[in-house]
Parts: sequence; C-alpha cells; structure tokens
Amino acid sequence: MKNTKEEHFEDAIEYHLTKNDIYIKGDSKDFNPELCLEKDRLINFIKDTQLKTWQALEVIHGDETNNVLIADLRKHINTKGMLSVIRNGFKCFGKKFKVAYFFPNNHLNDDTLALYNKNELSVTRQLYFSNKDNKSLDMAIFLNGLPIVTLELKNKFTNQSTEHSKKQYKNDRDPNEPIFQFKKGALVHFAVDTDLAFMTTRLSGKKTFFLPFNLGFNDGAGNPPAEDGGYRTAYLWRDVLQSDSLLDILNRFMHLQVEEKKILKDGVLKKIKKETMIFPRYHQLDVVRKLIDHSKTNGAGKNYLVQHSAGSGKSNSIAWLAHRLSSLHTEKDEKIFHSVIVVTDRKVLDQQLQDTIYQFDHKQGVVEKIDEDTRQLVKALSGGTPIVITTVQKFPFVSETLEKLNEEHGEGSIELSTKGKRYAVIVDEAHSSQSGETAMDMKYVLNKDGVEEKAAQYIADNEEDDEDEVIRTMLRRGKQDNLSFFAFTATPKYKTLKIFDEPNSRTGLAPFHNYTMRQAIEEKFILDVLANYTTYKTYYQITQTAEEDTHVERKKAARALARFLTLHEYNIAQKTEVMIEHFRAHVRHKIGQRAKAMVVTDSRLHAVRYKKAFDDYIEKKGYTDVRSLVAFSGTVEDPEVPGVNYTEIGMNDGIAEKSLPEEFETDDYKVLLVAEKYQTGFDQPLLHTMYVDRKLSGIQAVQTLSRLNRTTAGKEDTFVLDFRNEPEEIFAAFKPFYQVTRAEELTDPHHLYRLQNQIDEHQVIHNNEINDFCAIYFAPKRKESVHDHAKMNGVIDLAVERYVELAEESQADFKGLLVNFRNMYSFLSQVMPYQDTDLEKLYTYLRYLLNKLPRDVSGPGYKVDGDVELEYYRLQKISEGSINLESGNADDLGGPSDVGTGTSTKEEVPLSELVRVFNERFGTDFTEADRLFFEQIEEEAFESEDLKEAASANSFNDFSSILSKVFENILIDRMEGNEEIFERLMGDADIRNIAINKIAKSLYNRFRKK
Repeated sequence: MKNTKEEHFEDAIEYHLTKNDIYIKGDSKDFNPELCLEKDRLINFIKDTQLKTWQALEVIHGDETNNVLIADLRKHINTKGMLSVIRNGFKCFGKKFKVAYFFPNNHLNDDTLALYNKNELSVTRQLYFSNKDNKSLDMAIFLNGLPIVTLELKNKFTNQSTEHSKKQYKNDRDPNEPIFQFKKGALVHFAVDTDLAFMTTRLSGKKTFFLPFNLGFNDGAGNPPAEDGGYRTAYLWRDVLQSDSLLDILNRFMHLQVEEKKILKDGVLKKIKKETMIFPRYHQLDVVRKLIDHSKTNGAGKNYLVQHSAGSGKSNSIAWLAHRLSSLHTEKDEKIFHSVIVVTDRKVLDQQLQDTIYQFDHKQGVVEKIDEDTRQLVKALSGGTPIVITTVQKFPFVSETLEKLNEEHGEGSIELSTKGKRYAVIVDEAHSSQSGETAMDMKYVLNKDGVEEKAAQYIADNEEDDEDEVIRTMLRRGKQDNLSFFAFTATPKYKTLKIFDEPNSRTGLAPFHNYTMRQAIEEKFILDVLANYTTYKTYYQITQTAEEDTHVERKKAARALARFLTLHEYNIAQKTEVMIEHFRAHVRHKIGQRAKAMVVTDSRLHAVRYKKAFDDYIEKKGYTDVRSLVAFSGTVEDPEVPGVNYTEIGMNDGIAEKSLPEEFETDDYKVLLVAEKYQTGFDQPLLHTMYVDRKLSGIQAVQTLSRLNRTTAGKEDTFVLDFRNEPEEIFAAFKPFYQVTRAEELTDPHHLYRLQNQIDEHQVIHNNEINDFCAIYFAPKRKESVHDHAKMNGVIDLAVERYVELAEESQADFKGLLVNFRNMYSFLSQVMPYQDTDLEKLYTYLRYLLNKLPRDVSGPGYKVDGDVELEYYRLQKISEGSINLESGNADDLGGPSDVGTGTSTKEEVPLSELVRVFNERFGTDFTEADRLFFEQIEEEAFESEDLKEAASANSFNDFSSILSKVFENILIDRMEGNEEIFERLMGDADIRNIAINKIAKSLYNRFRKK
C-alpha cells in the first residue's frame, strides 16, 4: 500500500526536478508568508549577480540594506505586479536591480548568458503559506526566492482527482493571502493528478475558473498514455516546468491582458477594465515552440498551416509567434527573418498584438500597424520595422507608391530592396487572405530581387527575352525561398491545405499543428452549437393565377418562385411570431437575463422585411423586453414600397454602423437580424440562440453557426432553430472540421492542359490575339501608351464577338471552361512549378475576357409575383435534439474539377408544370407515385455527353463526385410521379450515397468500354 500514496506522486515530481533538472530542494522554513518570498535566497542572488550595485546601496543603508531593498521590492510588486518586476526589475533609492535574467536572443554577449545561468529555481513541498493557520500547499516553485507556481497534487489510486484540487483552491485557499493575491503573488496555480492537469492565474474563491492544461488525446480532451509507461501528466514537470522552459514562459509568453468593456449599470453605460493574467494553454505553447524550432532548423521558404478551433486563443498565439519570429537567430547568430508581416483585417488583433508585445520588449517601434495608406507600409518595410500589421490589399500599390515617394523626396531616397532579406508572413484566416492576384503581389513585393534573379536565369535558359514580364509574373506564384507563411484558421479549405502544406511530424500531412473543434468542445473552451438543434419545415400550396401559361427557364423560374415564397408577407409574419415568442419563452432568461439571439436571413430584402415584421409584431403585442437591430450593407429598395429606400442606419434609428456591435452588447437590444454581415469574425459571448432562415452549407454553415460557441459566465448551452436546412446537411458541413481536416490528393497537373485543349476546340480564342493582348498588358512602364487600354479592349472584343455567335448551350459550356481554367491555374500555379509562359498568358487573357463576356443573354431572372399566389401554408416542427458529430466519418475535402462543363443547359418548361413540381416538393397532398427504377435514371445519365467526357478524363472517385453534383438535377427531371422514392433519395444521405455509388460504377464501366 505504501507505494500507492500521494506522497510518492510528490516524490516523483521532486526527484525529476532536482535530479534531472537544475532545481534546488527548498524548505518551507525559508519562506516568509507576509513578504511572500524567500528573503535569503533573493538577497544572495542579487549579491551574486549585481554586487557593485548592492555595495553602492549598502554604503547608504549599512545593516538595514536587506530590509530596505526587500521593502522597496514589495512596493514595486504591489504596484506593478510580480511578472513586471521579474521581467523588468525594480529600483531602490535610484539603483536598478534585477531579480531574474533571461536567455539572450543571440550568443553575442557571454556575460548575459553567464547571468542567465545564475538563476536559481527551487521546489518546496508542503509549503506553509500563512501565519494564520497550519495549512500547506503540496508544492511550490520559486525563482530566486520569488514564488512563481503553486501545485495541488492528487492521487487517482486513493480516489482523489483534479476536481478535489480545484475545490481545495476554491474553498481552502484565501485569495487575500499574499501568495495567492492576483498579480502580486504566485503567477499560476496548477491542479494536477496522475492523468489530468488544470491551471488558473487568478484565485477568486468559488468563482475561480480553471483551464484545462492537457495534451489532447485522439483529437479530443485528456492525455495519452505516457511513452515510458509513467504518469500521463509527466509532460508538465518534464517539459513545461523544465527550467529553461519555465523561464522562457515567464519572459516571452506570460502577460497581463487588459480589456475595456462597456456595461450598463444603473441605467448608465460605463467603461470597466478587465485584467487577465495570461499563461499559455498547452496547445498554444506547443504550436509556437514547434513553429520556432522548425523555422530555426529549416530557415525561410516554408508554408505552415495551423488548424486551431474557435476558442483556441488564436490572437495570443499569433502575438507570441510574431514576437518570437522577429527575434529568431540561427546558431551562427544571424537573423532568420528580417521582418514579420502579420496579415489581418481584425482591429481587435491589431491592438492586442501591440499591447502584448510591448509588455515583452517594453519599447516603442517594435510593432507598426498600417492603418493609413500604402506609403506607411512602404516606409515600414524599407525601414526594417520588426513587426508590421497590415491588410493584404495594400501590397498591389507598393511599387507605384515607392515611385511616387522617390519622385517627391529624390531618386533613391527610399529603397525597398529584398536582396538577402527574409520575411515571416503570419496570416490570420488563411483562405481569406491567400487567394487571387493580391496574394501574388504580396509575394512579389517581399521577394522582388529573388524573382528578378530567377527570371533572368529563366530567360537565359529559354531565350525568351521578349517575355520577361510574363516570366516575372509567372515566377511569383509559387513558393518563394525567402518567405515563410504561417497561416491560422479553424476551417481550412482544400486549397488552403494544399498551399500551406508543411507536414506535421506525426502524420506526415498538413496541417502542421491542430487543436480540434472536438477538443475545444470537450475542454469547454467553446460550446457545442449542435447540441440543441431544432428544424422546422414550411409547406406551401401555390396556385397559378396568370391566364397565359408562359414557357420559362426551369432553374430561373424555380429561384423566382422560391424567392416569392420566402418573401411572402404571411411566411415572414408566421416565422416572426415563432421567433419572438420562442425568444421570450425560452431564451431571454438565459445568461442572467442577458441572452441574445441572431436571425440569419436570405438576403438584404429579407432582412428589411423581417425588421419591419419584428417591429410591427412587438408593437402590436406591447412587448418591452425585446428590441431588434438589423445589419445589411448599402441601400435596399422594396418593390412593394416604391420610392422608399431602406438603410441599416435608418432602420436602426440612427445608430452608426461602427457602433452597432457596442449597442447590441447593451441590455437595450436582444435580437440582431443579419444579411451577409456578422456571420464571420463576430465575437459576442452573449449570443445564445440563432434563428436560421437561409440555406447554409460547408464552411459557411460552420462559420455562421459558430457565432454561438463563445463562452461566458452563466452561459451553459446554445440553441438553433433552423427553418431551411436538414440536420444531415449541417452534419455534413461540420464533420470535416470536427477533428483534423483532410484533403483529397492533389489534382493531376495535366488537367490544365486538357482544359486548354478544350478551350481551343471552341475556336473562340486565337493564340495571336492572346499574344497581342499580353504584349500590351506586360509591356514595361516606359513603353506604356495612352492608347493601350483601347487596344486591349479591341483585342478582347474580337473573341467576344465570336462568343456571341455561339449557340446558347455552347456559350454556357465555353464560359464554364474559362472559369475552371482561371480558378485552377490560380490555385495550381501556387503548388506546382509549371513555368509555362503560354499558360500564364492564357490565364491573364481569360481574366479580362471573362469580364467582357455577356453576363446572361436570357436576363437576370423572372418575376412571378403576378402569376402565382400562395393558397396554403403550414409551418411544422420536424426534428429537435442534437446533431452528433461523434458518429460517422468525414469526407476528405475535394479539390477543383478539371471538367469545365458544369453549367447546365437551360430547359424551358410550362410554368404550370413547375408550379406542380413545387407543390409536390413542398406540399402535403401527395398522390400515389409511379415506381421509379434506378435503371431509368442510369439510362438518362448515360445519354449525357458531359458525363461521358467526365468519365474519360477522371478517376472513378472523381467521376463519382461529379455525378453526385448532377444527380439532383436528374432526380428533379424524373420526380413527377415518383414522389415517394424522390423524397427518400433527397432526404436520406445514406440511401442517396448508396444509389450514386451503384449508378456511378455501372456508368463508369459502360462509358470506358464505349
């Protein structure tokens, strides 16, 4: 029994720290509870490292020097805080003293390194922390006599766990005791057992909040078994509390985060400051250190993806990484990155970065936020500012701005040479900042000299000196040897995973590091937004009122009818009643009466009509406990109210757009109605419920619903009421991002050439015209002419005229090919070294040709309001409960297809038939359907030339994916008289997938044999 006691757990930790590390064994007798330090150890450290300064003070105070110094030290700790004094030292009678030394960024100063080695870490067991009673801590860690860490240890063998440790801290540890005082005492407190670890930086009695501090296991919470068969929590004292690691955390991770918040108190809006001592969570510490180690070993030229869930503390991770990268040196003391560029659109991150890094360096000018114009960016880059925060949109204007600045200040006065320079680019939300030509411009600005050098070599090797600008543009697309990208996102797209492709050491695949949605939910950093999910279905009966049965295009008329139904006054009124009454009955009392809701609408016009419906219903009922705000861009005209323009500010009684988030946070407003706004990046922890009246899919569904997942005191759950989406669709959207996201294998690089051949076959585009256009487009600045724009338009118009002469069906096919080539080249040229100037020129030409092709010869759509009317309406709850992401497997994210004939041909059908189709699809008076045989669907699909072409050009998996995208159209074509099987196929994803797979196999074999 003796080997199962808690004291042996303590023995193991103490033994490791003192025998395998540099820790010294401490004694509780050396600790002064009132002064909250080990007086003798601290004085000895100062004498050992700063003897001359000590002696100068001793000349003044003699025998009282010890007491005078300790008294001044305590005053500084009480005013500035323990962390600030440890990091920056303190003054005593004009003399500056350090209480710790940190590892230098380089090895140029041997004296600094020697001082660092003088630090003394000690570990004391059973520390009696108070003179009031006989209570003791299981363990405490000191740095040169100052308390840093406390630990309460529990032993699973004796039925004790971290829950007991937490209760001990909450109930038996007085926050007013000097060692437990926030900022003034020990900096972090750990609750640890043999399996799990939790930590807090602020003891507040029963309100104390502990954060998990675990590695994660199987993409969820917890810790894996130890590799050596020991404790699962051994990483804590072996890795985190290891002497160099702990000092590094004190120096470059821990900081005091200050947030200003507005609260409504006694009817007055007041600003309050919230202070939080930040100690890195394990995944944050791990990702920063792994990225730094990899960069130090491999240098620049790498693309890293960090897939960290919402609630992961991404802003702090970015701040720590930026600071570390800006001071990173090789073993030869050479800077690895000359500047760090943080690309973001978030103002919150801007300020947090500056505040955090200032605490580390304690000096101005380390971080510069580019919030004025491109001139500011040029000066920051040319001046070598260590950390630059900017948006990606400023980079296309850098070259032009540089020329203007030199014109103003004299040629050569401002230089932006990238020769020999290396940059780290940290991207906040990878997919939003790394697509299109703007990202290519950024690469060129940061590696202009490298691109020029490669271009010169390419020209020499290929003798293409007349296309040097084409070559420069082509060479800026791929990886740049002097640039490393560090991309952060919770929801990576296929392209993101392929561009930011540095593999992690465990799986050999991207992402380089992950903190999954599953782990974040299980660790309670975020809430599970799918835990309470209710769906409603709307049943319509519509009647044709038009006397003439006009022929219309099926898809356009379908969209028009859907819009007519969703905008119908009765539909909006019914849903408004459901939402308001649900909010008042079930939501408003949540989170201490502060709960809020968001309504996600289908369009700006939907948002306007919902806002009017909300206000009318609330006024009619006389409710005073629920008021709404609306968010949409620009001006909206409602066809039903001619001559009236609606704006966000006008409908919100004059509240400015910038002030809306702050106003929504007050108790005055409870519901926010949105149209394409606040569905990403909006962080409002009081959001409890979301009412969804819009089709959502993929990343958009995840990002929209995730607005609910933020935690706050008193928030225990969330709720979604969905009028438009099926549970299976939401499951399919979330599942790929619940654990580590995977992507399909990269597209065959030959697909681009296949697309190029298909484009040529239409004989709309001529090579000589591509060359003529590009000769003007890529001409050096000195050869530019005032007539260039007209000439380029003239060249493009030749192809436009040939396009117009095509049949409508051929136009759709051809435009689909152009769009696919443009999208695929933009992506594949970043990950594959094509180095083919013909592809680059075709891509450039197509970008501008697509802008000039007629949008749609059939017009924008149909207005059916006068042709049909709503005869029957029913809103019915269909399902409620949770959407369980633990079940089933996620599909790998699919890449772009190489077949450019995705635009379906237009089909005209009588409006009466389309109305009947809608009634069958949404109504309840179904007739007996004829039996639908899968063979009939297969035969219809077999007649498709598009599918035949897809089968010949793709693997089976790609073909099956293409078939699944057109399968719904085939079903719709055949659904009249086949209602029952149609509903089963459309409503049950498993049945549909089995059917698609069966038909795909048969079709694939038949097409390949043909």
